[in-house]
Amino acid sequence: MASVKEILDAQAHRPWPLPAGRWSYYQEWNRALFLHWKVAPELLQPHLPAGLQADLYEGEAWASLVAFTMERIRPRLLPALSWISDFHEINLRTYVTHKDKPGVYFLNIEAGKALSALVSRALSGLPYERSKIVRKTDAERHIHRSVFQRRGFYLNADVQLQGAQESKTTLDSWLTERYCLYQEENGRLSSYDIHHAEWPLRRIQPVDIQLDYRIGTMHFTYPADLMHYSDGVEVLAWGQKNV
Repeated sequence: MASVKEILDAQAHRPWPLPAGRWSYYQEWNRALFLHWKVAPELLQPHLPAGLQADLYEGEAWASLVAFTMERIRPRLLPALSWISDFHEINLRTYVTHKDKPGVYFLNIEAGKALSALVSRALSGLPYERSKIVRKTDAERHIHRSVFQRRGFYLNADVQLQGAQESKTTLDSWLTERYCLYQEENGRLSSYDIHHAEWPLRRIQPVDIQLDYRIGTMHFTYPADLMHYSDGVEVLAWGQKNV
């Protein structure tokens, strides 16, 4: 585990300097599976709040389903409490800009513990909801099973883990290296700045993947256009601010 100083010192990969002021939350995003799809911008834009524009890569919008295990999340100067701080998460995110600052926006976000969803929603304003999530990972295999009954979403993924992805394309970095989160709450647009080391990606081989997520007329299923896996990153987040 890196120290906070070591996390803060790793800045060469960032697209802009660290925010002013002290960070507010520490957290770890571990054993992360990314599935990415191209999306027609005209289908995506109606699902974005006023003030956000779809960020495009070579003229195309993207959305990503990210399944990972949140661990040790805690406010600055307070300890983590495993029964709240550790939980499985799934988010369906897309890529946006606000006044030319790129970030992500969540179309859906789920937590595997009801209490963690409640506390996270209260503290962050993010629309966490409870879903059933089971994950198992060893040195060679990652298995994920989840069902979000209220919306009829599910993800069943079984992948073989391989060695490190030694080089990244510009698209790999564009999809994974995002350091701002936007959200809307009660008609108010706000943002969180975040910081972490560059995602260490691994090569994976799908064994069996089944999923179904629908947002409006956008339908996300397998195969995805691109996939990634990472053992994880240690993250610092700054406080919410209006934009």
